[in-house]
Amino acid sequence: MRRPLKATIPAAALAAAMTALTALTACSGPIGDSGASDMAESAPGSVDPGYTDTESGETFAPNEAVDPAVDPESTFAVDVDTASYDFARRSLLDGELPPQDQVRPEEFVNSFDYDYPEPEGNGFGVHLETVELPEWYRSGDASLALRVGLQTRTVPDSERADVNLTFVIDVSGSMEADDRIGIVRDSLQMLVGELRPSDAVAIVTYETDSEVLLEMTEVGDGEEIGGAIDDLEARGSTNMQAGLEDGYEIAAESFDSERDNRVILLSDGEANVGLTEHDAMLEEIGGEIADGITLLTVGVGDSYNQELLEQLADNGDGWAVYFASAGEAEEVFSERLTSTLGVTAEDAKIQVTFDPETVADYRLIGFENRALEDDEFEDDSVDAGEVGPGHSVTALYAISTTGESGEYASVAVRWTDPETGETGTAEATAGSIVTLLPSHTANVALVAAAFAEVLRGSAEFTCADLLADAEELAAQSEYPEVDELVELIAIAADLGA
Repeated sequence: MRRPLKATIPAAALAAAMTALTALTACSGPIGDSGASDMAESAPGSVDPGYTDTESGETFAPNEAVDPAVDPESTFAVDVDTASYDFARRSLLDGELPPQDQVRPEEFVNSFDYDYPEPEGNGFGVHLETVELPEWYRSGDASLALRVGLQTRTVPDSERADVNLTFVIDVSGSMEADDRIGIVRDSLQMLVGELRPSDAVAIVTYETDSEVLLEMTEVGDGEEIGGAIDDLEARGSTNMQAGLEDGYEIAAESFDSERDNRVILLSDGEANVGLTEHDAMLEEIGGEIADGITLLTVGVGDSYNQELLEQLADNGDGWAVYFASAGEAEEVFSERLTSTLGVTAEDAKIQVTFDPETVADYRLIGFENRALEDDEFEDDSVDAGEVGPGHSVTALYAISTTGESGEYASVAVRWTDPETGETGTAEATAGSIVTLLPSHTANVALVAAAFAEVLRGSAEFTCADLLADAEELAAQSEYPEVDELVELIAIAADLGA
């Protein structure tokens, strides 16, 4: 769910916030050993090598600074996942640091709503802000942070298309832990209660085998939906492949081009029967049956396979979220899912082109596993990201400059309109006029990114160094979401991060 940050604060307060922010990275020492969360201990001055995809063997190391004279273009698929922040929050509230390889800075940043103005039509509005950082900012020689914000138009519920939702629910034995299956039952009842009578729901369960518990049924037509949800019980092994195959088959059989067709997988992600790798699962399902059907993956429980569910979502044209309690489930289903049903932009991607005359180097913070080749930006056959109505996407770059005046970068966004199939584009330019008093939300984005970099071991500062300045920033905000961020930073500092 996005945490709303819709307030602005006076110039004096902004100045104080910026002063606080300048201490974010004036720190030394790497992240400490986490103990219970098995985080790798780093030597002083070292940077964690990142995380490895257990299927492909590919390692996603934190992005390094790039010379625009060598490579001026930074290209990546849009991503609106937030599961990494939610899982880190749960881990920290349970007294443990999250594993470094499950921390994604872009998911921390995109867990907050920055109140970008919405465009009038479909597609994206592009919003840029350049923030001056102090000389001692420890990200190479970076002196600036460039925030790239994208925003889609909110669609009123009265205007949204009806939906066909196929729930694929893990009822294996592991879902008994912490009453995960009970939380799933309650959250689904709540969600169905908020759907329109003309919306439709199907339910597939899987454990050792899969079972179609409910064929596609309109919400207004039957009490059997609630009965099917009440019958959910955990047992057996975990054959996710079989569940997804049956789920996609039902979604394809009831496919309606006038509706939003979506498969929603709820699981702790522990597949141990049948195919257990995301690429193999989706390849087995096949492109034809999955065409036009988006996949939302919902991680459930205090521990879950984030990598598997994230990659399933990314490759299934959807996104990943997470909850571990009834309250978190309500936020995900009530505040996020029902308000963003539908897809506004398909295969959305960003290309930022830096000018070597004004920029000495740039570093994209996060998005490592969403990178695209530069020549794929204009290739509309390349799978990228899907974004729903009312969604925002934020990316941050650390930049060092040459001292020359002029344009720092141009930003281009490209997507496919799901209704017309036509390509949409939007562009904006970031000039050398720097925002000395940045918006409150820009500061929050930087704090969130800095926190993630500490937790994943790619920062030269610690949470203890960050905490006082984050507290001062939060004091300028009336929003509890920022207070919660500070609380998490404090917990992480006490745990040695």
